[in-house]
Amino acid sequence: MVKEAATDSSDNEDNKNKGGIEMKQVVLQMEALTCPSCIKKIEGALGKMDGVEQAKVLFNSGKVKARFDDGKVSAEEIEGTVKKLGYPVLSKKVS
Repeated sequence: MVKEAATDSSDNEDNKNKGGIEMKQVVLQMEALTCPSCIKKIEGALGKMDGVEQAKVLFNSGKVKARFDDGKVSAEEIEGTVKKLGYPVLSKKVS
């Protein structure tokens, strides 16, 4: 458990984007991701959202990580987009 927490915090060492804007990260634990097309679908939809700088699906762990500007988009909107695509979200962590 401690190792996972250390990994999550290292993913977000630099909280500012190139323009100096403070960025946040949301990690969504998904119920199940069953195919590679799921990755493309989720990353594509989140990548089109204004304020989302980066979206990455970690297929093996069933996690979706998105780095975003909370002045433009909220973690709840990101979660809602994933749910609208038909993927259940088990938990959400914002840092």
